[in-house]
Amino acid sequence: MGDTFIRHIALLGFEKRFVPSQHFVYMFLVKWHDLSEKVVYRRFTEIYEFHKTLKEMFPIEAGDINPQNRVIPHLPAPKWFDGQRAVESRQGTLTEYCNTLMGLPVKISRCPHVLDFFKVRPDDLKLPTDSQAKKPETFLVPKDSKTVAAADITGPIILQTYRAIADFEKTSKSEMALATGDVVEVVEKSQSGWWFCQMKAKRGWVPASYLEPLDSPDEAEDPEPNYEGEPYITIKAYTALLEDEVSLQEGEAIEVIHKLLDGWWVVRKDDVTGYFPSIYLQKAGQDIAQAQKQIKSRGAPPRRSSIRNAQSIHQRSRKRFTQDTYRRNSVRYLQQRRRQARPGPQSAGGPLKEQPQTDSTKPQPAVPPRPSADLILHRCSESTKQKLASTV
Repeated sequence: MGDTFIRHIALLGFEKRFVPSQHFVYMFLVKWHDLSEKVVYRRFTEIYEFHKTLKEMFPIEAGDINPQNRVIPHLPAPKWFDGQRAVESRQGTLTEYCNTLMGLPVKISRCPHVLDFFKVRPDDLKLPTDSQAKKPETFLVPKDSKTVAAADITGPIILQTYRAIADFEKTSKSEMALATGDVVEVVEKSQSGWWFCQMKAKRGWVPASYLEPLDSPDEAEDPEPNYEGEPYITIKAYTALLEDEVSLQEGEAIEVIHKLLDGWWVVRKDDVTGYFPSIYLQKAGQDIAQAQKQIKSRGAPPRRSSIRNAQSIHQRSRKRFTQDTYRRNSVRYLQQRRRQARPGPQSAGGPLKEQPQTDSTKPQPAVPPRPSADLILHRCSESTKQKLASTV
């Protein structure tokens, strides 16, 4: 067995295939010890046979001797006829099964039976040919969902299609080379800016910066900036190569204010903002050891502005905020947050708008005493004296 093991198994969804006859296969993303990631396809009948063999190999952990000792998860037997509704509703069970399987003792989770079952087979690399009358329909699991109900998936999800704007030469076996104008289907969009794509008989990771949508130069899934910011920690140092980037050392605490799909996020350090590779960031409070292992196999993807001879099919360029806009809006937000956090001079006496009405804020002028009648007659003019004498 050596040091070979599986780090994680994620259920991506399932495919409805029509050759040689209609059937369903589940799609799994298998992450290995060497940080490679492979997509494999398995029928549920295969998964169930794998499960039964695993129980026979570990009868104690399967609860065959004492049910209280069972740690191997349960898996329902396949039905006589598996329709699409059954395939959809079973995804939540398979997700939990894979998560539990990876958490079992090493003698089970890393045994040859588990490793062999999830290794890439020749059939996993075969993609439908153009000669097929009806191509498979792909159904993806909704993101951030722990359980999947039948109502969560309403129909086949066609994989998004993108076009390569320049030639890309792969630097590892897990990547896929591209030529300008190649059209690929995106299976997974990683936050690191590396997307898992397929094209004809090839699959692999591709930098998102080399791809553009067919209908628009803009990426519709890019979120809006969040100037409140999310706390992150840098897990690798990076020196800025362009003016709109920011240099940071390992272990620095920053705030992410805009998560872009190309893997270059806008971060804030004090009042300074700039682009920084998301693959070198880890959310504050989470274990950074695993994240640091992942960056050893694949570095930060190139930025779109650094790609030479990029050829887009769109007449206008992508809409992007300038760093001046980020900084201006960020400074405005920080100033507002500081004002709200700073206690006022009358913090215990009520809201600020009521302070001008208090005596301590602005002293009131003293009212002089009313003069006597003799003093008025003495100081008034002759005209006033004559009017007063006539009335008497």
